[in-house]
Amino acid sequence: MRHPPLNAPDAALLDALARCVGPANTIRAGDPRQQPYLREWRDRFRGVSPLVVRPATTAEVGEVLKLCNDARVGVVPQSGNTGLVGGQIPHEDGREIVLSLDRMTAIRSIDAGSSALTAEAGVKLAEVQEAARSAGLMFALSMASEGSACLGGALATNAGGLAVLAYGSARAQVLGVEAVLADGRVLDGLSSLKKDNTGYDLRDLLIGSEGTLAIITAATVKLVPEPRDVATALASLPAMDRLVPMFQLAQRTAGPALTAFEFMSERAMSFVIKHGKATAAAAGVAAPCTVLLEISATEPGRAQPMLETILSEALAAGLIADARVAGSQTQRAAMWQLREQMSDIQKLEGGSIKHDVSLPIAHVPEFLDRAAIVVETICPGARPVPFGHLGDGNVHYNVSQPTGMDKAQFLGLWEPMSDAVHALVSEMGGSISAEHGIGRMKRDALLRVKNPVALDLMRAIKSAFDPNGILNPGKLI
Repeated sequence: MRHPPLNAPDAALLDALARCVGPANTIRAGDPRQQPYLREWRDRFRGVSPLVVRPATTAEVGEVLKLCNDARVGVVPQSGNTGLVGGQIPHEDGREIVLSLDRMTAIRSIDAGSSALTAEAGVKLAEVQEAARSAGLMFALSMASEGSACLGGALATNAGGLAVLAYGSARAQVLGVEAVLADGRVLDGLSSLKKDNTGYDLRDLLIGSEGTLAIITAATVKLVPEPRDVATALASLPAMDRLVPMFQLAQRTAGPALTAFEFMSERAMSFVIKHGKATAAAAGVAAPCTVLLEISATEPGRAQPMLETILSEALAAGLIADARVAGSQTQRAAMWQLREQMSDIQKLEGGSIKHDVSLPIAHVPEFLDRAAIVVETICPGARPVPFGHLGDGNVHYNVSQPTGMDKAQFLGLWEPMSDAVHALVSEMGGSISAEHGIGRMKRDALLRVKNPVALDLMRAIKSAFDPNGILNPGKLI
């Protein structure tokens, strides 16, 4: 089904939208306060909008969407604006309204007995985590951007992060959602039930839909017991082919207590060391591969022995050459900081072409070898900087420009390089998006790699939820 063409908003609609949320909560075109809503972190996408609206309640979101739907005007939802594929940025033609959820910041309830918390879409992930801790529990969705990323965007993209190995991605950590449909109706699904087998699971459908089916305004999330004992280490591997056997050893030994298994390539580590970002607890000579592994236990005194067993067996088997165990919370934080700044540090090395892909875990080392050949073919001298979450097969295959090459010239190769890397990922049975979503950046690539039947079903779902196609037009599907 083809959606009717969308319209540009007229003055009357802009005035009506301002009345919905209050003139003080709208930002018109030309106002410099719009700029944070119109560009994304990587600066790859910059948009234009006649109006940014900032509703404070679900009812106001409904009023805004009803007006825009009746007028067939596109709406781009946004919360923390930390997305990395352009899904939250309006197009350059200046016809789309930006609907920001940054005023919807309430923690509505905490039910420790049910291990559940309900928060609005504009609440930052770090704030959800802190609210959970105040109840003696933990919200396990964690990522480097959690101080600025908001719950709504994390759910809209089905964010992954640093703890997927143990707790799953965003979808696995949500019990219910509240969402506003394109016509302004509210889907109230804020349940804390662990089981509800009454028909289609609309919650899971909306999570990961990138604002193209409805706008998530609140969610009830799962809380889990906070670990009482945590042990963390950095291990140096003599070769990348030791990576998978090392993971298998750690998984066999620790089982579900293995809560993180991150890998960093030699070049990624060398960038951190070169630019002085490695603390004493985490610094060292860059090995062919460095692993950050963490063991978490609910009983005191259990994590450290498991970690020591893993490291001693790995050393005896030749899987690692060296290891440093965190001896304090400060050292543990320093090790995690090392991993979390991997993306930021690449800015100091010039242009970076980034890929968020997933592979079958056993094939990750082969992919890294083959992808390096692909990249060299596209841009001789380009420097792959892979790192990621090995426990769920997620590779951030970033590529820094050759030393001395013009940055703009290198970034002009983004499309051919991504096409070639994605073709290899598809050939190896992987996915072109592991945790960042599709947005604008990968929309054309999705059409090439996704099963045609799946695409037909996705389009049918989009038309059922949003007949006029106003929700995040031109994104995902």
